[in-house]
Amino acid sequence: MMKFTVLSASLAAASAFAPSSQTVVTTKLHSSPEQTVESPAALTINGWVADETAPCYGLPGSIAPTGFFDPLGFAQKGITLNEVKRNREAEVMHGRVAMIATVGYFMGEAIEGPFHITGPANDQLQQMPLPLLVGLGALIGAAELNRARIGWVEPDVGSWTTTLWKLRENYYPGDLGFDPLGLKPTDPVDFARMQTKELQNGRLAMLGVAGMCAQELVNHRTILGTIDFYQKIYSGVNPYEACGDGVIC
Repeated sequence: MMKFTVLSASLAAASAFAPSSQTVVTTKLHSSPEQTVESPAALTINGWVADETAPCYGLPGSIAPTGFFDPLGFAQKGITLNEVKRNREAEVMHGRVAMIATVGYFMGEAIEGPFHITGPANDQLQQMPLPLLVGLGALIGAAELNRARIGWVEPDVGSWTTTLWKLRENYYPGDLGFDPLGLKPTDPVDFARMQTKELQNGRLAMLGVAGMCAQELVNHRTILGTIDFYQKIYSGVNPYEACGDGVIC
């Protein structure tokens, strides 16, 4: 049931901030990996204007003490604006899902849902009834199609090198116009600060979820069950004392 909660909630997390007003300044844009296109105007979106001289085109997300940290060169000089925005889109969306999954791992393992789905979170998805699983997949697909409709240029077979994998010029990565609580700041500085917080928490969550997933694959215990297991070991108690033969506990 935890997987159902996590994946369902990720539909809402796939949309995060209402679009803001846009102004125009003169600059040059790199519109695709294949070619450089001269554009008469670049949009100011959420207070951000793409700056070719700044790391990551000036997108927020860097904090002390590392500052701009890109050891693998995903935003090095020569990477186009579209590629940087596309990578940031992927980072934001995966971070949001990971933050929900972090909570979902604990909640799903601690609370038994209506379908009697129990055990480690890694093993819960296959316990879902088939109709519910199919419906969940359809909802996720609809959410992803909506995200593509809002943020991505429609691919043109006749001009695929300039339209395939291309984000709209007036689209800010992750800004799908969903802000029911009105949390999006209107001030550009406050918006950049909030997005930096979101990115940092999302990055930490992605590492955390990967660790929890790996841990459950290794020992087939819940997160809290693993904590209890090692508490017994460090207290000098045999954690297998109450286990029967052939039973994982």
